Parts: sequence; C-alpha cells; structure tokens
Amino acid sequence: MQRMKFFAPRRRSPLLIIFLIVLIDLLGYGMMIPLLPFYAQRLGGDAFMVGLLGSLYAFMQLVSGPILGALGDRYGRRPILLASILGTALAYGMLGTANARAVLFLAIMLDGITGGNLSTAYAYIADVTAPETRARGMGLVGAAFGLGLMVGPALGGLLSVYGLRVPAFAACGLASGNVLLCWFWLPESLPLEKRARALRWRSLNWVAQLVALARLQAVRVLLVAIFLLNLAFAGLQTNFPLFSQARFGWTTAQNGIFFAFVGVCAVFVQGFLLGKMQPRFGDKRLALSGLVFMASALALVALAPEAWMLYPLVALGALGSGTSIPTLTGLISQRVAAEEQGRLMGGTQVVLNLAAIVGPTGAGVAFERVGAGAPYALGAAFAGLAFVCAWYGLRVKSTRTVGPPHA
Repeated sequence: MQRMKFFAPRRRSPLLIIFLIVLIDLLGYGMMIPLLPFYAQRLGGDAFMVGLLGSLYAFMQLVSGPILGALGDRYGRRPILLASILGTALAYGMLGTANARAVLFLAIMLDGITGGNLSTAYAYIADVTAPETRARGMGLVGAAFGLGLMVGPALGGLLSVYGLRVPAFAACGLASGNVLLCWFWLPESLPLEKRARALRWRSLNWVAQLVALARLQAVRVLLVAIFLLNLAFAGLQTNFPLFSQARFGWTTAQNGIFFAFVGVCAVFVQGFLLGKMQPRFGDKRLALSGLVFMASALALVALAPEAWMLYPLVALGALGSGTSIPTLTGLISQRVAAEEQGRLMGGTQVVLNLAAIVGPTGAGVAFERVGAGAPYALGAAFAGLAFVCAWYGLRVKSTRTVGPPHA
C-alpha cells in the first residue's frame, strides 16, 4: 500500500492538468500537419499520396475512438491517456527518421490510432465536472485545441528552416514531456465503483457504436447536429487557402496571419467568453444561438466582396462555433450514465471523423464545379440544418442510458 501511495500522482487541479495535456498534444499536432506534404514529397510522394495519408489518419481515428472510449470506461481514463500520448510520441519519432514510404504510412497509422485520445479527455472532463459547469469544462478543452493549432503551425514552420527532421523530433519531445505530465500530475477521474464491469467487444467497432447510439432517441438527433456542423468545418479548413487565393489573391503569409487570428478568436471565446455567458444564458440558448451565428457567418463569407470583411465574419463564426460545440457536447454528456461517458465520447469522435473524411471532398467538389464561395454557402446550409436538428433534439426527454441492454 505504501508503494502505491509513493507512485500516486500529486494533487493538482484536474481541469488545469487536462488543459495542459490537450494543449501540448495539439501543439505537436499543429506542428506536424502543415508539414506532412513535405514529408511525403521528400519520399517521392504526390498530392494523391498526401490526400491518402490524411484519409488514413482520419480512418484510424474512426476505428480507434470507440475502443479507447470503452477501455476508458473499463480501466479508467488515466492509463488510456498515458498509452495514447506515448503512441503519439513514437509516431513523431518515426516521422523524423522515416526514409521509406512504408515507415511514413506506419507513423500516420500509429498517430491516428493514438490520436483519438481527445475523446478520452472529454470523458475525463465529464467525470470531474457537475452538469451545470460541464460546458465550461468542455470549453477549456476547446480553448487548448485552438491555442495549440494557433501556435503549432508557426512553431513548426520556424523549426523547418533547420530541416524537416527538426520539427518531428521537437514534436516527439513535446509528446514525451506530456507523458511525464500525465504520469506524475494527472489523477484518475473514474472511481472503481463507476467503471463498466466488463468490455462488450461487439460494441468496440465504430459501426456498432454508431448503431448503438442511433437507437437512443435522446442523443441521436443531437449527434446529427454535431455531424452537420463539423461537416462544414472539415471542408472549410482545407478549402480556405484556395478560396482566399481565388477571390482575393492572398499569399501563404496572409493566410497564416488569418489562421492565427482564427486561433485567437477560438481561445478567447472558449477559454474566457463561454465561462461568462454560460451561467447567464444557459447551455440550450448558447447552443442554438451559436448555430445561428455560425450559419450567418458562413453565408456572409460566401458573399464577401472585400478581404477585410473576412475578419469580423470569422470572429462571428468563432463566437458561434465556440459556444455551440462545447454546449452541445455537454448537453449530450448529461443524457448518459457515468459508466457510459467514455463510449459516448468515443462515438462522438466517430461522428467527427466521418465528417473529417467526407467534408473535404464535398467542399472540393463544390469549389471546382460551382465556384469559390460555394463551400461556404454549403457550410451555411449544413449549420442551418444543424440548428433544426439541435432544436428538435433538445426537446426530446433524456433516458440517461446508451447502447444496447446487457445480455
């Protein structure tokens, strides 16, 4: 017993620690993703190979999300976070030393499998927060996400001047430090009495997870809303440089400044403003109004005749997404029991990864076949449909359970 106490993590604020873990994780991710095409080119790859790598990453997350969630329900969140962050560190190390395409693909596969730890982080937040403060906890994760993606690309670009291997090894070092942070300071959030008694292996694949969630009326419509909103995001993240270049003649530097502004808006809204607004307006109002703001911003971006207009419009969009996504996620988590949170968040990650696979293709087709503003008009339509689904789904009474009954 004394030995267990010696190795027990020291007490710190769990929300602060999980914020730092997600931030460091996303810093590494932000460093590597913009440089991935150059790693492929170094090994003789083309644009098709780059797209294939992106699809492989999303697909591996799609497969691993429910598994990580279910394992977290059974064995606790902390060991799952430790194992997944360690896998990410190994993947970045492989990227830095890759001298063959097979090694590059293996690194992306490993990073995709372990990169699904964001769903475990969300489940951790659900464990340690009360229902009335859960949206603010989810917003902290979103703020870490935005800050990591704001600083990461700039840091990766700066380090790439010294060679493509340097950012990969730096990201590996960050992930290794994250392992130590998790090991020494992150306490377990799920007590033994609230853990699932056994793993139901048939529910660990992503198809079974979606089927199980679809059977629950209390969350399935809200998950459709999450899918529609992220479908718009997934397409626009890859399409925006093409849009800004075609309509306004922006350079890569101008796009970099714009994405930094987007990150600042995301951090401000989810890290500060959401905490002020949530007690006053409540989760339901913030979720629905945020979707209205998001749809309006995307529609106006599609019509914007001047480049300067993009800045206030993206601020409006950040307000919409920064209030709607965490509040919807928090509202969904309130509708299931404690021992099912990991599986629910894993299923939610499945929905996000499906959007990440489908969204860029839809935006690209709309851009090529219709015009530069078409992906944003399409995104506005998706956000509008998400509002309808959220409005209807929030009227459905919660059943506080998820998945098929035990045999």
